[in-house]
Amino acid sequence: MTDLATFWSYLSEGPLLWLTLTLAAYLVGDAAYRRSGRKPYVNTVLVAVAILALILWATGTPYGTYFEGAQFVHFLLGPATVALALPLYDNLARLRRAALPVVAAVIVGSSVAAGSAVGIAALMGAGDQALASLAPKSATAPVAIGIAEQIGGAPTLTAVLVILTGITGAVIATPLLNALGIRDWRARGLSVGVAAHGIGTARAFQVNPTAGAFSGLGMALNAVATAFVAPLVLDLFR
Repeated sequence: MTDLATFWSYLSEGPLLWLTLTLAAYLVGDAAYRRSGRKPYVNTVLVAVAILALILWATGTPYGTYFEGAQFVHFLLGPATVALALPLYDNLARLRRAALPVVAAVIVGSSVAAGSAVGIAALMGAGDQALASLAPKSATAPVAIGIAEQIGGAPTLTAVLVILTGITGAVIATPLLNALGIRDWRARGLSVGVAAHGIGTARAFQVNPTAGAFSGLGMALNAVATAFVAPLVLDLFR
């Protein structure tokens, strides 16, 4: 057992271990999603996060050690977000025709996303740092973390909240929008992008390409809107 613990301690310091485990967990999550018949509640990211969390807990590995090895995946968030410009370009004509409602929806959606989270947390007695960490939780991760750093939040907590928000949105968006009778793929996609950023956008592309394009637009515009809305909402509740 001592030799095994020593070997694991040595192995866990290598960056390739955590990168490999991250990719393997995602592949397992994707396989589970496909085997389930693409059920939204068997979300690929949710399964992968659960697997990695269990490994970190079982081995007593600090998050900082894990992140040092898996940060290459974090780096790819930026290029992946930029790549969403391609489906947006393919739907440029549709986007132009819906410019005014899109902008109005993004402003309202961004304000509600930040205001509801911060307001509920404030009523429950959360501290300033927790409120600042919550405010940008519906923006895509790189932007949300940057905003949290500027307004006094904890970047690590914000990252967790962003992931939870995205997974929740990806799981409940399709059944909720179906129940509400919303059939316009533009409206469905935009709402998912504003509320659930990249994880929700990935789910929207699985459902419909038009929904995915508008979800990418909603995510991009919400990132810009949140940079202005989050500090204002935070000052209001402080």
